[in-house]
Amino acid sequence: MPALDLEATLAFYEANLGFRRHIESEDYAGVERDGIQIHFRLCADPSLPKGSSCRINVSGVDHFYARCEPAGVVPPGGGLEAKPWGFREFSVVDPSGNQVVFAEEIAGWVEE
Repeated sequence: MPALDLEATLAFYEANLGFRRHIESEDYAGVERDGIQIHFRLCADPSLPKGSSCRINVSGVDHFYARCEPAGVVPPGGGLEAKPWGFREFSVVDPSGNQVVFAEEIAGWVEE
């Protein structure tokens, strides 16, 4: 994902989401948690991250939300909720403006 400031981005994912630094270079870096990696490329165009997002399916989304919400990283309208497509999910926005959605499939959900 595009990042305007790699150091600020890495620090955000470490401090607020429990990721750890996985790879770093001058213009490329990545974080890792529980086998999931997110990689970032330095960019100068602030519009790029604002249009970027990724989705990560997790187990225990309620527990993870309980960690993220008090940290103030969940944007207005990004709170944990059941979606009509059968997932409970919430989103965070990093310092560059990238949106990351964390989701867990609702057990036994059947499309109506």
